[in-house]
Amino acid sequence: MSASTALWHRVWDRTTLYLPIILTATLALGTYWLVRNAPKLMEPTVAAAPTHEPDYFMRGFVIKNFLPGGELRSELFGKEGRHYPDTDTIEVDELRLRSISPEGLTTRASANRGLSNGDGSEVQLFGNAVVIREAGAGTGGRAAPRLEFRGEFLHAFLDTERVQSNKPVTLTRGADQFTADAFDYDSVSGIANLQGRVRGVLMPAAPAGAR
Repeated sequence: MSASTALWHRVWDRTTLYLPIILTATLALGTYWLVRNAPKLMEPTVAAAPTHEPDYFMRGFVIKNFLPGGELRSELFGKEGRHYPDTDTIEVDELRLRSISPEGLTTRASANRGLSNGDGSEVQLFGNAVVIREAGAGTGGRAAPRLEFRGEFLHAFLDTERVQSNKPVTLTRGADQFTADAFDYDSVSGIANLQGRVRGVLMPAAPAGAR
């Protein structure tokens, strides 16, 4: 056997000895390359928190709410409205509101600007705010005189039939009139809690049988 042939056999023997290691290393490098260059899976995205920016607008609109039985509960009119998704509220310019209580008493409200919750059961009135409950038969069938509230801010709760404010207000009940720095009126109980500097003018009742 020539020297060159013997050298070739030695090289081949050594190569076959290390061949498994070389193949394993090649496969490992190939796998690493594939992992590095494979497209990444989409990571789950976190929904952005709603911001206090309107998501839709309305102009010359009316929103009606109904009782479960289908009876009209309230109507909200506005010149322009903006819905805010973070608070689920509607800001209304030149607001007008009409609501009907379960006893059939009609309440009307108006203001330069209003803020209503999503289902229209709670309305805040700003600027020249007026809430008027017409006279009629109240809880238990007893007579309910006409009520009128006026102020720069009024907060009306239609479901619980309450009106309140932390600002000065004028309350007119029938022919009587009161002013206060703040108040809370509960239509169900018929009680008005007047706070701060309270003043009132009570008109004498008409004599029985007077025409």
